[in-house]
Amino acid sequence: MNGTFSPKERLLRILNKQGAERPPVICPGGMMNAAIADVMRKTGHTLPEAHHSAGLMENLACDISEQTGFENFGLPFCMTIEAEALGSDINFGSLTCEPKIARESFASVDAVTFLPRGSILRNSRAAAVIEAVSVLSKKHPDIPVIGSITGPISLAASLVDPMTFLKELRKKSEMSHKVIDYVTDQIIDYAGLIAENGATVISIADPTATGEILGPELFAEFAVPAINRIVQAIHNMSVPVIVHICGDVKMVKKQLAGLRGKAISVDAMVNLQTLKAEYPFLTTMGNLSTYMLEFAGTEKICNATRYLLEKKIDIISPACGISTSTPLSNITAFTRAVKEGM
Repeated sequence: MNGTFSPKERLLRILNKQGAERPPVICPGGMMNAAIADVMRKTGHTLPEAHHSAGLMENLACDISEQTGFENFGLPFCMTIEAEALGSDINFGSLTCEPKIARESFASVDAVTFLPRGSILRNSRAAAVIEAVSVLSKKHPDIPVIGSITGPISLAASLVDPMTFLKELRKKSEMSHKVIDYVTDQIIDYAGLIAENGATVISIADPTATGEILGPELFAEFAVPAINRIVQAIHNMSVPVIVHICGDVKMVKKQLAGLRGKAISVDAMVNLQTLKAEYPFLTTMGNLSTYMLEFAGTEKICNATRYLLEKKIDIISPACGISTSTPLSNITAFTRAVKEGM
């Protein structure tokens, strides 16, 4: 293919199956957050402060893209905004430790308080994300802004004690459906406003919705319909969606193919070449091991990246969440290998 596309054009062309001169190399934010300590110490724009300030969030997103070579801005830098807005307590972490759920709000699906639609939008951190997305999309029209949201199963398990919630998917199926419908509605409202304010792409990460945790029956019953409802709402706004599912997808491969996102992002243990061969209509994304990114030498990282290129993976990205202690030199070796090609 002749010509060179801007990062935004390249990503959108791949998501729309129009082809490009090479794969994009991206890191969507949220669970797949590239705010590593090396970048923050170098630039002085740091977490946890940037979780709360639109200006700092914008600056840090720019720092990450410039320093790492990832061809996008990825916001936010955690997976706790939706859970905080719907009632859970959050530990905001530090420069080297990402935010975590400190305490889920409810002991059971029966105890969940159903807040009005749009409740996430009243959260100050959600407002900061929306403002940062708007500013970045206007200042940098050639770079894709990816708004990352928490998937419905993971969000429900961040409101209800996760072990109890997973048991109650079977024991209290009707009420579990109501809780998942509730969080799905809230996610749609939040994602819609991110899209409306200039996001190029929305990325849904649902790490609790794995084959190992749910199995094929529960994945099909609970995860697929809820994720697809979010995807369809965003696609109705003409914004493409990437869906990330963690873990080994062997048990849910058939159901995974039913997800309607424009691209499917998967973990490092998944053979993307096999997935592409079995489901050629899927746009594949991934899946360089983040363990390798943190601990391997640059030569090994480059070789693994070239393997993904050889296998015609559509979008190159880390396979999962990046450790904050990952060396910047390893990430730049990764992104440079994609840009330099074979």
